[in-house]
Amino acid sequence: MSRFLFVGSTAAYSGKSAIILGLASHLKQKGMAVAYGKPLGACMGGDCPPDGSDPDVKFIGDWLGLADECKLPTIARLDPETVMGAIDETTRVDYPAKLAAYQQQCGAQLKILEGPGDLQEGQLFQLSLADMATKLDAAILLLVRYDSAVVVDTVLGAQRLLGNRLIGVVFNDVPADERATVADHVVPYLEHHHIPVLGILPANRILRSISVSDLVHQLDAQILCCEERLDLLVEEIAIGAMNVNSALKYFRKSEHKAVITGGDRTDIQLAALETSTNCLILTGQLPPTDLIRQRAEELEIPILSVDLDTLTTVERIERVLGQARLHEEVKVRCVEELVEHELNFARLFDLLDIPHPREKVKSA
Repeated sequence: MSRFLFVGSTAAYSGKSAIILGLASHLKQKGMAVAYGKPLGACMGGDCPPDGSDPDVKFIGDWLGLADECKLPTIARLDPETVMGAIDETTRVDYPAKLAAYQQQCGAQLKILEGPGDLQEGQLFQLSLADMATKLDAAILLLVRYDSAVVVDTVLGAQRLLGNRLIGVVFNDVPADERATVADHVVPYLEHHHIPVLGILPANRILRSISVSDLVHQLDAQILCCEERLDLLVEEIAIGAMNVNSALKYFRKSEHKAVITGGDRTDIQLAALETSTNCLILTGQLPPTDLIRQRAEELEIPILSVDLDTLTTVERIERVLGQARLHEEVKVRCVEELVEHELNFARLFDLLDIPHPREKVKSA
C-alpha cells in the first residue's frame, strides 16, 4: 500500500522542490519505488505551460526517471484565470475529488507530494496543506528556511494547525554562524515539544544562485555576446559606479557575480571582466566597444543590455536570487549531496512507519 508524504513549508521559496529531489534520489538509489506530484501549481507569471502542468513535476520526474503514471498531475494552478474562475464560481471543479484520485495512480511505496507555498495557500480550492494531508491521510514534513530563532514561533504555530500529521521539521539555508544555535538550543526546544528535527541544511551559494538565462528572462534583456554560456550561475550582484581602482578592489571581493554598470563605462566593464564575473549587464542602451566584446568572448562571459535604470535592475535581480527553479544539473548534484549528508533518513522512515530501504533490499 502506498504511503503519502507531503513536504510543506511555512513560506514560499523555502526549497521544497530541492529537498524532495534529494530525498527521492536517495530512495531510488536504495531501491524504493517513489512517485512525485505537486497538486497545487504556482504560476502567476507568463511562463505557465498551456496544458496546466507544472515545470517542477516534469523536471524532477524526468531527472528521477519516473514512469509517466508516477508523475502525479497538477490538479489546480494559482494563475489569474483559475483563481478568478473559483472566485466568480464560473469554473466548478471538485478539486478534493481530483486529489483523491492520487490513491489509484501509481503503485509506488512512497508518494512524495510538494505542498503549497505556505500554510494558508490553496484554501480557495480546498487544497491547503492541512486540507490535502487530511484527504490523503498523509504525513507532513515541514521545511523551514532559517533566518533567526524567531522561526521557532512559526513552527509552533504550524504544529497547532497541522496536529499529529506533522512528523518533523527540516531547517534549510542555515547560516554557518547560526548552526550551533540551531543545534544546541532550537532543536532541543522543539524536540521537547514533540517536534522532531530531521535535518539542518546549511546555506549554500550555489543553490541561491540564478542562471544568466533566468536573468535574461527577468530583465527582458538583449544578449550581446556569448549566448551559448547562458547556463553560467550568478551568486551575487555588484554595481560598477566608482573609479576603476576602487572598482577592482570591490569586484575582487565577490565571486561568480553579475556586474551592473553603464554602457559607457568601458573602464569598469574591463575591470569586471578581469575578476570573477559570470555576466556583465549594461544599462543605458549603449553597446559595448569592440575591445570589451572581444575580451568577453575570449573569457566566455555573456554581456546583456537592459532598458532599465541601475536601481530597477538591482531590485529585479535581488527579488529572484534564491528563488530560481532547481533546473540546473550543478544545483541538482549539490542538493543531492546536501540532503544525503544532512537528512536523518532512518528517523524519517521510522516516523513514516515504512521499512528502511536498505532493509528491503537485503531481504529481496
